[in-house]
Amino acid sequence: MINAEHDLLKRKAARLSVISNSILVVLKLICGLASGSVSILSEAVHSAVDLVAAGIAWYSVRESGKPADDEHRFGHGKIENVAGTVEAVLIFAAGFYIIFEAVAKLRTGVAEVGQLGLGSAVMGGSALANYLVSRHLLSVAVTTDSVALEADAMHLRTDVYTSFGVFVGLIAIHFTGIGIIDPIIAIIVACMIFKAAWDLTKTAFFHILDVKLPDEEEAVIHEIMEGYGTQFIEYHKLRTRKSGHTRHIDMHLVVPRQISVEEGHALSDRIEADIEHRLPYSQILIHIEPCPGGCESCAAECPKVHEQMTKTGGK
Repeated sequence: MINAEHDLLKRKAARLSVISNSILVVLKLICGLASGSVSILSEAVHSAVDLVAAGIAWYSVRESGKPADDEHRFGHGKIENVAGTVEAVLIFAAGFYIIFEAVAKLRTGVAEVGQLGLGSAVMGGSALANYLVSRHLLSVAVTTDSVALEADAMHLRTDVYTSFGVFVGLIAIHFTGIGIIDPIIAIIVACMIFKAAWDLTKTAFFHILDVKLPDEEEAVIHEIMEGYGTQFIEYHKLRTRKSGHTRHIDMHLVVPRQISVEEGHALSDRIEADIEHRLPYSQILIHIEPCPGGCESCAAECPKVHEQMTKTGGK
C-alpha cells in the first residue's frame, strides 16, 4: 500500500515539474527575444533543459515503480539512476552552450538590452515559481527516496539561483547602463549549472556502479545486528548497494550447529524485518552458515548462543 501511494506521489510531483517548466520556457523565450538579453535567453535554454529533465524524471518514476519481472529480476529501480545521469549530461551541454553564446556576445559587442521591466518581472517570477516547485519535489524525493525527483529538484533549485542572478543583473543594467553585465551574468549562470551537474553526477551515476550504501545506513545495519548478538556467532560478507530507491543488502550469518533450520530461518526473518523497518525499500538476503567447529571458543560459545535462542523461544 505504501509503495503504491509513494508511486502516485512521485508521478504527481513529476507531472507538476513538467507543467511548470513548460510555462517558464515559453515566458523566458518570449521575453529573451523581445529584450535581446543573452542572459534571459540563457535562462530560457536552462529551463528548456529542465523541461527535458522533468520529462525524463516523469518517465523514470513511472517505469521504476513497475514490479520485478522475468527480464528484470531486481526490479526497475536503476532507471532512476540512468535518468539522473542523462539529466546531468544535459545540464553540462546547456552550460557549454550558454558560455558559447556569452563569449560570442563579448567578442562581437553587446547590443542594448531592452524591456528591462518585463525581463526583471519574468526572472523574479521564475525564481519564485521554481523555488516553490523544487521545494515540493525535494520533499517528495525525501519521502519516497527517489533519485530522479531529487535530480529534478536540484535542476530547479539551480534555476532559482540563476534566475535571481539574471534578475539582479537586469536591475544593474537599468541603473548603470553597462550592457556587458548581461553576458557576464550568463557565464556565471553557466558555472553554477556546471556545479549542479557535477553534484547530480555523483548522486545518480555512481550508484549505477553499485557503490555501497552510505556509512550512516550501514551503521544502522550493524546496530541492528548488535541487538541480535546473543543469537548468532558472527556475521560477515556484508554487501550493500542501491538501485533507484531500493536498497539491496546481503550477508552471511554464522549460527550454532545445534539449532534447527526452522530456528535459523526464523532468526533471519526477524533480522530482515528490523532492517526493512529502519531502512525502507530494502531487499535483504541472509545466508545461514553453521558454525564449523574446531575453534577454541566453539565449545563454550555455541552452546551459549543456542541456550539464548531457546530461552527467547525464537523471538
